[in-house]
Amino acid sequence: MKKVKGKVAIAAMFVVLCWAYSPIGIHLGLASYSPGQLALLRFIIASIFMGIVAMYQGVQVPKVKDIPLLFVLGFFAVALHHIALNFGQRGVSAGAASVLAQSTPIFTVIISRCVLKERINAWRWCCVFGGMTGALMVVIGDKGIGNISLNGLLILVAACSWSVYFILQKRHSQRYSTLTLVCYTVWTGTAVLLVFSPGLLTSMQASSIQVNFAVLMLGVFPSALAYVAWAYVLSHSEVSKVSIVLYLIPPTAMLMAAFMLGELPSALVLLGGAIVILSVLTMSLEKR
Repeated sequence: MKKVKGKVAIAAMFVVLCWAYSPIGIHLGLASYSPGQLALLRFIIASIFMGIVAMYQGVQVPKVKDIPLLFVLGFFAVALHHIALNFGQRGVSAGAASVLAQSTPIFTVIISRCVLKERINAWRWCCVFGGMTGALMVVIGDKGIGNISLNGLLILVAACSWSVYFILQKRHSQRYSTLTLVCYTVWTGTAVLLVFSPGLLTSMQASSIQVNFAVLMLGVFPSALAYVAWAYVLSHSEVSKVSIVLYLIPPTAMLMAAFMLGELPSALVLLGGAIVILSVLTMSLEKR
């Protein structure tokens, strides 16, 4: 039992490091690629890697009636999420982007109330208000009140897109294994992103080795290996307990951005980030 717990802890920290690297890798990749090209190249790499994993682990063959659902999952989890993320990060620092992306549970509550008509108690609405206030502080504090742009809002669109995916995936997860859903979500999302293929090869040839290596890392670790590791963590522990470790992603991303990119977050970004994380964490603990 202790050996299994140790492996789960290592896998969880591996996931944190992978997903904390994601905004740094995006920042580096945008130096040579357009947001659409970067998303496509990242998930071509991830699709190849997940194909290798599927060959060894095996995945279920989807039913014909479920193919539209799989494309919807791929659209929200991969295509829309990463296009909004990449466009947004052109004007948002890596550390601030990691904080704003962590607001997904806030949008999950809003969508559950407005679309699914679920009852939300007053405490959770307070958490939503606090989280949105913190997100606004991050947007303002990242570039200064005189340089506010729509880029931060695009990061929030990416978080909202992930919330839609999370709700849909949760409702249909009983049909397929976690690995099967991850594989088909990556593959269908990549298929949608093929609209950005024109000019990709030219951009690859013009890009430096350092940038291409950063994108390779982005495709293998945050986009593929992290999902496999997270599936392992979830299969050996309770979701409500282990999900708390994900709140380590923003501070880890800020530390990585400081060392790799020289980005130092402002005091307002740190304060807003703390409010976002605290609001989401409080909401998670209240549900438990």
